[in-house]
Amino acid sequence: MTRTVLITGTSSGLGRETAERLARDGYRVFATMRDVASRNRSHADALRSRKISVVELDVTDDGSIDRAIALILAEARKIDVLVNNAGMASVGVTEAFTADQTKAIFDTNVIGLLRVTRAVLPSMRRERDGLIINMGSVLGRVTFPFVGIYCASKMAIEALTDSLRLEVSQLGIDVVEVQPGAYPTSLYSSIQRPADDDITKSYGELGQIPDAIHKTYTTMLQGEDAPKLHEVAEAVAKLIGQAKGSRAVRTVVGMSFGADRINAEVAPIQKALVDGLGLGHLEELA
Repeated sequence: MTRTVLITGTSSGLGRETAERLARDGYRVFATMRDVASRNRSHADALRSRKISVVELDVTDDGSIDRAIALILAEARKIDVLVNNAGMASVGVTEAFTADQTKAIFDTNVIGLLRVTRAVLPSMRRERDGLIINMGSVLGRVTFPFVGIYCASKMAIEALTDSLRLEVSQLGIDVVEVQPGAYPTSLYSSIQRPADDDITKSYGELGQIPDAIHKTYTTMLQGEDAPKLHEVAEAVAKLIGQAKGSRAVRTVVGMSFGADRINAEVAPIQKALVDGLGLGHLEELA
């Protein structure tokens, strides 16, 4: 039976590349995005031309999520794989980001991920089967100055992934994470900048560093040697294709900035903590 995959944030970048790759591999892919009939219509049509089902889904809107999941379940009966990919990035003096800006970033990157997961889990629990792949980042393990809010949101995904993985393991559901390095996606062209210009200016030369960081990475990711999006799509495809219970909890793709080493060092500490609580059996997938 063809497996059904739901991917969020597929209008461009990693989400779109992954949707196209999995469709070529024979999966039934439901690619979701906002503004299917307006702003993202051309992106939706391009995916449909590849025989990929496109569904309107805004990860910040409970009603939109409920409608999308109901539609997909009505058509496919179940969702075998959820890829939580939708997200937004930020760069700038942390103090200069307003509370509302920070809420918006977390609403998409963290709460949005949780909203979609909560909407999909009941059907996976009924089937006692499923795979959830959270798109984290190496910046969920290491932190760059002036990228603190984005890093904080990705660090939150680390905690959610670990806790959820243990909570649903005995229900036959696998939860893992992909941690990409820097890739040429729309995250950089639509990156969030701090709204309080006065605060940024008050930092003097320090306040100009975020622009330099953004320029450096934008230039680097436009070069011939820039990392290729298909690397992340291949990592997702590999995880889906692996046998249940054999998947790595975290998969670093691209420049790791040491995140792979941190993963290796933290894993036994995390396991010892869980074992110490008498919950070591939750590490084994039913």
